[in-house]
Amino acid sequence: MTAPVFLVDSLADVRAGATLTLDGPEGRHAVSVRRLRVGEEVVLTDGRGAGAHGTVAGVEGKDRLTVAVAELRTEEPPNPTITVVQALPKGDRGELAVETMTETGVDAIVPWPAARCVTQWKGERAAKALGKWRATAREAGKQSRRLTFPEVADPLTTKQVAALLADADFAAVLHEEGSSPLATAELPVTGRLVLVVGPEGGVSPEELATFAEAGAKPYRLGTTVLRTSTAGTAATALLLGRTGRWS
Repeated sequence: MTAPVFLVDSLADVRAGATLTLDGPEGRHAVSVRRLRVGEEVVLTDGRGAGAHGTVAGVEGKDRLTVAVAELRTEEPPNPTITVVQALPKGDRGELAVETMTETGVDAIVPWPAARCVTQWKGERAAKALGKWRATAREAGKQSRRLTFPEVADPLTTKQVAALLADADFAAVLHEEGSSPLATAELPVTGRLVLVVGPEGGVSPEELATFAEAGAKPYRLGTTVLRTSTAGTAATALLLGRTGRWS
């Protein structure tokens, strides 16, 4: 198995041969949940592309261990990047979407309260829900051994999503009635790819028109209709393969 990943605030001043301390919630998880012992391999990351690979040098109590750093690695920024604008699903299916997209390799996730969303984020509920999405992305990033975790943005209105699409190098709305398959869409070699995933009730005609004005065409994934919580993952996987990022 590959070494487990734990999150730290920064690795800016760390060098090979240094010893780092992992404590707090991450240290507790490493010591009390993973039960890591001296000599086992670990990876520490800042979630922004930097990673410190090393071994456990010591364990103290239930929530503290030291890591002897053997090597530092830096992930190259992904190119092209993939952003998914995710309409708000019902219940905990939003966290499911974030989790699987993160594990697959998405670079950014934008929550979108579409017109036909049953779930709407307001007030304290919005802050709590957004916090869950970000925590899910963080935990899924560690679980999938990523060094760069996806950004989960603040929710955007339809108008703001249109501006995001207009600024993209490739923009698409996943829609079951799209005339063109995403699998054959002409993609740029570099830049930012932005996909819109609508709610269970579908993207409204007004929203489709707004996005079309911003340059986003409707594309279909296949012959089946996917749920909003799985469509983004499937589309991300397709684009990762087509752009060579999975080669």
